[in-house]
Amino acid sequence: MPTPLPPLQALRALEAAARRRSFSRAAEELHLTHSAVSHHLRGLEEQLGVELFRRAGARMIPTAAGAQLADRVRHSLDDLRDALDATRRGLGSAGATRLELSAMSDFLSVWLIPRLGDFYEKHPLVDLSLHMHASVVPPDPYSVDIGIWHRRVDEPGFLSRKLLDDMVVAVCSPTLLARYPDFRIEDLPTMPLLHFSRRSWRDFFEAAGLSAEEPDRGPIFDDAGLLLQATVAGQGVATARLQLARSFIERGELVQLGHVRIPASLDYFFTWREGHPRDATIQQFYRWLKGQLGS
Repeated sequence: MPTPLPPLQALRALEAAARRRSFSRAAEELHLTHSAVSHHLRGLEEQLGVELFRRAGARMIPTAAGAQLADRVRHSLDDLRDALDATRRGLGSAGATRLELSAMSDFLSVWLIPRLGDFYEKHPLVDLSLHMHASVVPPDPYSVDIGIWHRRVDEPGFLSRKLLDDMVVAVCSPTLLARYPDFRIEDLPTMPLLHFSRRSWRDFFEAAGLSAEEPDRGPIFDDAGLLLQATVAGQGVATARLQLARSFIERGELVQLGHVRIPASLDYFFTWREGHPRDATIQQFYRWLKGQLGS
């Protein structure tokens, strides 16, 4: 007779606890109590006759057997979600593939979304669920299929590739620039300046050969996408990633001031799980993305 399967909740507890290295965090994620997770995992160990976790200080570390089983359970849950998703949409096994994608808010809203029509046209059987991320620190990498974040992921089993080397330039609206008909780069500190919370105007001034101090006036933005919207609206001059500002410049909504460029302090990394069950589709998206960045 086939070996009876453990309860699905016990397998989900194993996967979450191995990923989180904590019974408490697994319980929080699964909306269970700590004792419920412990009970599930004790029952699983008794059924299998194998130790799945060992305590290391305040952390619960999966044994080799626990880590291997958790990884296979994770892949099986991914396959099960795909099958349920396809059935729910009435597409069957040959239907669309859905990818969960998390990206930095500025990259997602300003650069990626306007270009996605081209991707859907070339890959009509791929659906994306988009999640906006604002923090420099990446979220739980297991929560999505693809991450486009500012930092690499340290978790074992994940791959991160830098997408591009970007530069920062000064931009403003043509309407604002018209108020300075004889503009020279030396005039920059006297103009209304908009601030991005992760970037210093002083660095740009130094690169331009100006001795001006960091301005203490002007609006401050945490999101580069909102900063660009305010700049297009004529509210001031901003420093912006050239890759994000390029389409606005090409449409004539923004003007680059001078030729000064400084390296962007934060990169974008494309992150996914090695051996992902939808790896072929992830690679399709990666190749499309690199092609768009190259063009």
